[in-house]
Amino acid sequence: MEPRQKLINSAEVCVDEALCGLVRANGGLSLMGGGHRVLLRSDLNLLRGKVALLSGGGSGHEPAHGGFIGVGMLSAAVAGGVFASPPPASILAAILCLHNAGAQGVLLIVKNYTGDRLNFGLAAEQARNHGVDVDMVIVADDCAFNQPSKAGRRGLCGTIFIHKLAGALAEEGCSLIQIVSKVTEVLKGIGIHGEPGIKRSKVASADEVVKTMIDHMTNNDSQSHLPLKSGNSVVVCVNNLGALSCLEMAVVTRATIICLESRGVVVARVMSGSFMTSLEMVGVSLSVMTVDQETLRLFDAKTSAPAWPNLSSVCVSGRSFITEAPEMSPHPQDHTHKEGPLSPVMRTALVKVCTTLLEKQEELNALDRASGDGDCGNTHAQAAKAIQEWLQDHVVPGCPGRLLSVLAGLVQEKMGGSSGALYSLFLTAAAGHVTEGQSNGAAWATAMHAGTQAMKKYGGADVGDRTMLDALCPAVDELMKLKTAPPGGQVAVLQNAVKKASLGAESTLDLTAMAGRASYIAAERVSLPDPGAVAVATIMRTVMETLEEKKK
Repeated sequence: MEPRQKLINSAEVCVDEALCGLVRANGGLSLMGGGHRVLLRSDLNLLRGKVALLSGGGSGHEPAHGGFIGVGMLSAAVAGGVFASPPPASILAAILCLHNAGAQGVLLIVKNYTGDRLNFGLAAEQARNHGVDVDMVIVADDCAFNQPSKAGRRGLCGTIFIHKLAGALAEEGCSLIQIVSKVTEVLKGIGIHGEPGIKRSKVASADEVVKTMIDHMTNNDSQSHLPLKSGNSVVVCVNNLGALSCLEMAVVTRATIICLESRGVVVARVMSGSFMTSLEMVGVSLSVMTVDQETLRLFDAKTSAPAWPNLSSVCVSGRSFITEAPEMSPHPQDHTHKEGPLSPVMRTALVKVCTTLLEKQEELNALDRASGDGDCGNTHAQAAKAIQEWLQDHVVPGCPGRLLSVLAGLVQEKMGGSSGALYSLFLTAAAGHVTEGQSNGAAWATAMHAGTQAMKKYGGADVGDRTMLDALCPAVDELMKLKTAPPGGQVAVLQNAVKKASLGAESTLDLTAMAGRASYIAAERVSLPDPGAVAVATIMRTVMETLEEKKK
């Protein structure tokens, strides 16, 4: 291990520090002193009169085996150095500790690696000389070779199935002989494939990799195949060897379930995650165990082991797993609307806003290139085109709130990006405050204020953060004067609001971006006003011009 490539302190102490970290984080675990790398249940007194289970192996395979210590699984685990078998003296110390705690016998669960077999075997013989009733099962579940060599099949992630079943039996008070008998029977129904072994292939799709693995695992021509027949029930472990993302693991898990079900196999349970890794190896292993009702009962038995997943006891195959989506009302833009007295002026304003935004497309893009990805003009143009298309085929509703809802739906669907979400939020929040019967200046001011507050709440920005709010908020503050302005003074308020929007947009030239994409750009690179603020000021000015023309 090269220390610089790993997030550790040093290669010499990483194993001991990792064991300490595991124990400190889990109240059910304790660490043996005296220089032994032995993890134990912290409640060893509960083992009195029961069979204790001990496993272990080289470090680097975490969470195996320490993560599988707990009520209903292992009683202790012995760790070696990285990818190195643990020493016999530590294995013996673990056996004697369990024996001294009152265990009626100790079962060693050993993976089929030569070093593990020899060291655990030697410790077992020494323990017998100390009067300990000890037995050993070797898990050889690897189907990655067609013709097993003299060394035999390696023990891999299927070992964890044995930890679980033997642990459940021990917790129920079964004797050492009974547990060994049951485990030996179960071992005939486990197969695994995954570590590079049978053939190296170019990277294929998840479906292809899974099919190849299961084909090989069940290939009758292989001496180490798992005889799977249609109608068999199985438990599957999809094990991350260390470097796959959770998203990749979920894709592989889906492929595994579908592949097995296509062969008529009933998938009873699936565990998917990191159970026995190889540091950060890129890859996945599949373990399949054929089960009957009794084996499944043992598999489902509760355990306090920290690395065992919290699985449902519902059969995976045959379960209805789709929940019907709720019926959604049609988009507001698809409704049939009635025109009203305000429809003509609102249509005129919309047409003019769309035309202006399309004219300013390149200007807004140029501003955005200084602080973002250069597409602010494009996104506003997309919204403008969508509104233009809608106007060709629809009447403008007489109710302003309904029009705002229509526009909210259009920008949400067509504008894209955070701009689309922000405009849609603004329009949606504003829509409820203006109706056909309530559309005076005060109502519009309330609507604008509600829309701005929604932008602040969900967008996380405020005035001074160099966003569209720097133009919108000063304008809305001015518009709130419409609530108290006399009828003859409303135009002046609107004109002042437009000026405030323009001044706010210009002020962003001197601001440091605190929100939005521009906040990721070095401050000294931004020497132009914020394009979103400029767009808002442009829209407000255009609406104002439309209203002024109407009054002429």
